[in-house]
This record gives sequence, C-alpha cells and structure tokens, in this order.
Amino acid sequence: AVVLVVAQRPCQTRAMAAGDAKRIFTGIAVSYDRVATILSLGQDPRWRRALVDAIDARPTDRVLDVATGTGMVAQALRDRFGCVLVGLDQSADMLRIARTRDGVFETILEGRAECLPFTDAAFDHLTFTYLLRYVDDPAATIRELARVVKPGGRVAMVEFGVPGGMWRPPWWLYTRVGLPLAGRVVSAKWSGVGAFLGPSIERFYARHPVEAVERYWLEAGLGDVRTRRMSLGGGIVMSATKE
Repeated sequence: AVVLVVAQRPCQTRAMAAGDAKRIFTGIAVSYDRVATILSLGQDPRWRRALVDAIDARPTDRVLDVATGTGMVAQALRDRFGCVLVGLDQSADMLRIARTRDGVFETILEGRAECLPFTDAAFDHLTFTYLLRYVDDPAATIRELARVVKPGGRVAMVEFGVPGGMWRPPWWLYTRVGLPLAGRVVSAKWSGVGAFLGPSIERFYARHPVEAVERYWLEAGLGDVRTRRMSLGGGIVMSATKE
C-alpha cells in the first residue's frame, strides 16, 4: 500500500472569507446531494460529470479531491476510473457523510485548500468543487493546489457561473427569489443557503472575472487551460495540465 505523505507546512494564506463556508455548509450535509440537484434544476450532476471527464485518471493514479464535501465527485472518480482518492474539506459535517462512502477514499482529512498538508507533487491529479468563492485569495489558493500536482497531471474544477445576454435577468430572478423560496420548502437553513448563493456568485465574478481566473491558473503553472460554460453559462468547468 502507498503511504500518504503529509507535510506539516506553515500556512501563508488567510482563512476562509468571513467564515462563509462553515456558516453555509454546517447543518445541511444529510440533504446536500439531493437538494443541490433540485435547486440547480438538475444541472449540478451534469457539471460534476464534465469535471470527472476532464481528469481521465488511471487505476494506479492518486487523485486529491479538494472541497470534497459529501464526496460526490470522489465517488464518481472512483466509479469511473478506479483511482485512489484522498478527500479534503474544512466542513466536519460534510465529511461525516463522505466517510460513509464505503471503499471510495484512501484517506479523508479536515483541512483548508489554502494550506494543503501535502508535499510537492504528491498527487497525479486534483479536482475541486465550488471552492474559490470561499477563499480570500483565489490566485494564491490555485498556486497552492497546483503545488501538490505532478507535472503532466490534470487539474479540474466546477463552479457556478453568471449567464450573459438575455439569460442574465432570468438567472438573477431565480437566484434572488426562486432559490430562497425553493430552499424554504426544505428548511430554514436551505432558504438561507438559497439567499446567499446569487449575491455570492455575482460578488465573486465582479472581483474575479472568468478571464482573471484563467490567468490565475496560468500563473500557477497550469497550461492548456480550458473553460467550458454549461447550462447557458450557469455552470463553469475549467481544466488544465500541470506544466
């Protein structure tokens, strides 16, 4: 068996932005997989499948899934490629669900994407999901993610997007009115999540347009950056190869 090498490294990046991640994801783990699919109008599974397609791992490859949450992407990677999975997330609630996925993970760690407890080039590939809106310095975080990937390895992410043109007003209406109302049907906690998402997504892209995020990837040593806008621009799958 391969022994996971964990390096104790000083953290040089700041904590998660305003604690948003812990505040939002605490208390929704049990229903997360089902409700995320419903509130995304069935699109979230499509985006995750596209993310998995971008990795193309071998059974002997070791893949780090950052912001693994309940382990949906990790499960899909394991099912598709039979690769070795390591999961990392800062939410203990979400990781409790991830740990119930029998046979998926080699190791699951509670930790932060901004300061990964791994040596350089420890993994063949890396995935992350809905992460960058919750860190104070996306560029530095991407550099940290790229650090632990071997040259030639694949990196891929999925994130919400903001549609343009005629689809922007319907998207705005749904994220400001539809999401909170739909979430309320499930619970008050999910209503709060629904109310948070739209403004969070818009604030992120106001500060970090997609073109800027692509530049962060390139500056982190990731080449052949590809951006796929899905669901009329409501979802973005970005992938690249470590140079």
